[in-house]
Amino acid sequence: MKKFINTALLITSLMVAHAQTVVVKKQPDKIKDENYEGFAADIEGKRADATSTLNKILKEHGKIKFLSSDPIIVTNPILNGALYPKGILYAMVKENNPTVTLWIGIKVSEWEGTDMETIDKQLEKLVYQTGVQFYRDKVQAQIDETNQAADAVYKQIAKAINQATDLKKKLSNNAEEKIKLLQAMEGNKFEDLVL
Repeated sequence: MKKFINTALLITSLMVAHAQTVVVKKQPDKIKDENYEGFAADIEGKRADATSTLNKILKEHGKIKFLSSDPIIVTNPILNGALYPKGILYAMVKENNPTVTLWIGIKVSEWEGTDMETIDKQLEKLVYQTGVQFYRDKVQAQIDETNQAADAVYKQIAKAINQATDLKKKLSNNAEEKIKLLQAMEGNKFEDLVL
């Protein structure tokens, strides 16, 4: 019960101390001298962690083509349950110490004939979901680390209790041995007097 309470208090304090908000903004970008429309969110973390989260989210929304450099390309994207076989999503993670920027966008000419307002809303939502998932993963990692530390502490406490029990047994045995030795000494004194 104490472990649960301690963990709950620690989680609550972590959430309050590290409460993050994901603010998504419309942000056009240039990739290889071409203009792209998209959305971005700044998050606090490492680029590798953000890229991992972004890839995990994008896998749920289409086929990812990994190239040697940015951007990440998603073909046959699925947005809000609708498949867009002609559309392509582009995504990047840019490092701006100590934050990183998640960006997901499109090349408008590749999406002709679709409702761009709906696509914009879905892209904004996708960036937001990615940012939220990043922070969830980050908090979960902190919770896991805290639980491991708490488990280690409880193991040390259990070890100390076992050692204290063993020490009490040894002290009790030594006290009994002392009494026996004192009785033997008294017996030896009596025998010595008799002799």
